[in-house]
Amino acid sequence: MEKIKIGIIGTGSISVEHIESYLKNDHVELYAFCDLNEERLKYMAEKYNVKHTFTDMDEMLKLKEIDAVSVCTWNSAHAPCAIAALNAGKHVLCEKPMSVSEEDAKAMKAAADKNGKLLMIGFVRRYGNDCKILKDFINSDYFGDIYYAKATYLRRKGNPGGWFGDKSRSGGGPLIDLGVHVIDLVRFLMGNPKPVSVYGTTFKKLGNRDNIKGKKSYRSSSATDHDICDVEDLASAMIRFDNGAVLSIEASFSLNLKKDEGKIELFGTKGGAKLDPELELYSEINDYLTDVKLDAETSLSFDGLFAKEINHFVSCITEGTPCISPAQDGIEIMAILDAIYKSAATGHEVIL
Repeated sequence: MEKIKIGIIGTGSISVEHIESYLKNDHVELYAFCDLNEERLKYMAEKYNVKHTFTDMDEMLKLKEIDAVSVCTWNSAHAPCAIAALNAGKHVLCEKPMSVSEEDAKAMKAAADKNGKLLMIGFVRRYGNDCKILKDFINSDYFGDIYYAKATYLRRKGNPGGWFGDKSRSGGGPLIDLGVHVIDLVRFLMGNPKPVSVYGTTFKKLGNRDNIKGKKSYRSSSATDHDICDVEDLASAMIRFDNGAVLSIEASFSLNLKKDEGKIELFGTKGGAKLDPELELYSEINDYLTDVKLDAETSLSFDGLFAKEINHFVSCITEGTPCISPAQDGIEIMAILDAIYKSAATGHEVIL
């Protein structure tokens, strides 16, 4: 089988995960890179021995031999880049979040539908080993009816700088960068129920905490010493779905807590679970409350995580495999994010 040729739009930090994963796939040829930053573009092209480089996306997309692209830009460029690629006849894998608004997300899907091309969204947590294990238990009805969930993605000092703190490019702060991961994962585990209402709040109190001394744990490849920081540093929300289930979410870049936290909890009529990061299960057996710890690796492994996502994207293109993170799911997540920001701004519940 002839290898499919891949272009990368945006060669920042997250693109490395895509590039390394494409290189491990025997059905792919990494063909072209595009980035506005000439210095970064040159560095990445030399590192990965890519001969076709562009600072103009439209020029790269004129290459008829390119079959598909990964969009790895800052968030506000996702929609224009993806739409341009789709209109040029390329399949697209777009990093999360799908865009910076539900309106843009719908325009992206419309372009995919019009051109008959795949638009897959980079909800990488769907491809994790922890998600697979939980799905095994959900599919065997271990939990019964999952009616409530809690998800936290909290950093004590975790603003990456660069475009992440610049709302004009990011569309928001930890909610749209971190919260999107766990909102999507929980919704996916619950069977993708439709959101019907949202109450949310955001805070901009601590900023990027440049005054704090010591090592920076999170740093964007675009970070400088003079970055803008006009996004929220904490967001929380309650999301109600059409099946009556509710998800409570918290996400922060900066928060006065003891240590960073990433935790998901599911509560059902038959059993419950906590992923923190190992999976624990709770139920009752013979009328006794029971806690279960699995004899397996249950915490999220990043080893091969993006490769699973990339391999699925390639399989969808080459073999017609049904996509498990399609554009419509991205639209529904964007509707939730839009509603949380709107609720935070108005102080009222938003009905979807």
